[in-house]
Amino acid sequence: MRQYHDLLRHILDNGVRHEDRTGVGTISTFGYQTRFDLRKGFPIVTTKRVPFRWVAEELFWFLSGSTDEADLRARGVDIWQEWATQEQTARFGREEGDLGPVYGYLWRSFGGDYPKMNGVDQIARLIREIENDPNSRRLIVTGWNPETCDNVALPPCHTLFQFKIDSGRTLHCQLYQRSADAFLGVPFNISSYALLTHLVAHVCGLHVGEFIHTFGDVHIYSNHLDQVNELLGREPLPLPTLEFSDAEKLKGLEGLLNFRSENLKLQNYQHHGKIAAPVAV
Repeated sequence: MRQYHDLLRHILDNGVRHEDRTGVGTISTFGYQTRFDLRKGFPIVTTKRVPFRWVAEELFWFLSGSTDEADLRARGVDIWQEWATQEQTARFGREEGDLGPVYGYLWRSFGGDYPKMNGVDQIARLIREIENDPNSRRLIVTGWNPETCDNVALPPCHTLFQFKIDSGRTLHCQLYQRSADAFLGVPFNISSYALLTHLVAHVCGLHVGEFIHTFGDVHIYSNHLDQVNELLGREPLPLPTLEFSDAEKLKGLEGLLNFRSENLKLQNYQHHGKIAAPVAV
């Protein structure tokens, strides 16, 4: 994961100080791209511990279409709690825990009348397109809806992803992320979309290729600088590999939606210790 270290150094070397909506302040750059060859190991940060099960459970929550923070917390993951408080949700006339039209809803019911699931199921469309037209240049899922982005506490940061299948039946994924918290968020984002690429490849009978991560505003919060420097002082370790367990029958859309953390094995994940940092809300 030297690519991740290179990203952090790029921000430190080239970023400029910005005020932001949280009031914390950032060092920010605009426009950057990293590439990860998924055939050479599973991309997960090794210079601090990233809780892989949490990454997987959040992704499964997105894929389920849920926007109820309690559903994610029931999986033992509390990373969305700060945006699900009564104070936050009341701003939009919703009950505590109801995050509104965020990732899960946008992926599974884009353009619908929230909370009715009567919009476009982009994940179903994606799998159908891959199966019926693998040469398509329209294998796209978008998480940015200008009609609803101001009606949630945290509109989608990873806003659009596209798949490409090459002639060798190899699946590549590119993500565009409008806004990226480089220390806390990006390690999750990298591993989440790498996992998504593995899952889609598996259920569609494809091989994994590259994950390409393209950033808009990528930043380090001013109260994360000590943590970033501590991480950069550590030596990256070899990447683990991802293996599936009892997943032979998980095929197509139904298979994708039925994946569980028990089906995943991250083999030989070596890492340095956890580095804690506050979340900017």
